[in-house]
Amino acid sequence: MTDAVAQLKPIEIEGRTYERLGVRTRMVGFGDDLDALLREYAAPLVKPGDWIALSEKVVSVCQNNARHISTVKVRWLARLIVKGVKKYPEDIAWEHPAKMQVAIDMAGYPRMLAALVLGGLTRLVGIHGVFWRIAGRVSEIDGFNPRAMYPYTEYAILPPKDPGGLVQRIEDRHGIPTSIIDGNNIDVKIISLSRGVPVDARLARLILLDNPMGQDEELTPIILVREAS
Repeated sequence: MTDAVAQLKPIEIEGRTYERLGVRTRMVGFGDDLDALLREYAAPLVKPGDWIALSEKVVSVCQNNARHISTVKVRWLARLIVKGVKKYPEDIAWEHPAKMQVAIDMAGYPRMLAALVLGGLTRLVGIHGVFWRIAGRVSEIDGFNPRAMYPYTEYAILPPKDPGGLVQRIEDRHGIPTSIIDGNNIDVKIISLSRGVPVDARLARLILLDNPMGQDEELTPIILVREAS
């Protein structure tokens, strides 16, 4: 195995074994050409039957879809919401009021107020996750995490634009079946799949559920998935 890839632990799902290769890249900067990155790092490794998972963060960075912390003015609602957000040891950034303010700016005050009220009421009867379902795609926001690589410690990375269309364009242009995922050490969410990905979203999530991209400075924003023969 070359330095271009990290051989990750294979995973067995429903009687089938899948190999996962972490494709190492240089540090991706804002506005970088995603097509060029795929041609340089992913395309030489892909074999028939393979598919790739892209970090939604790297997609958004290439799209320049981000906000610097200096542009965020934290208001009362953000401070109120973060007090009630469930805290995870490995996801400290949602405790950051500025990140919650970005979510409010994205979803709007009425929607976030509704999410806060209904989420709080349903938690009283043991139903969890309503806040995030009402709030929408704000759960995909990444950023203001002091463990990230600089300068991403200072940016909120917003959800990628047109993720469904993008993965299909990648497949059509490069011949690489592609998915975009929102992954962290708590959960993995499949954002989009191109038509050629040989598994459905449920199975794709199970294959990637241990977050093989990592959470810190692994520089593996692309995972190549290959079913073992």
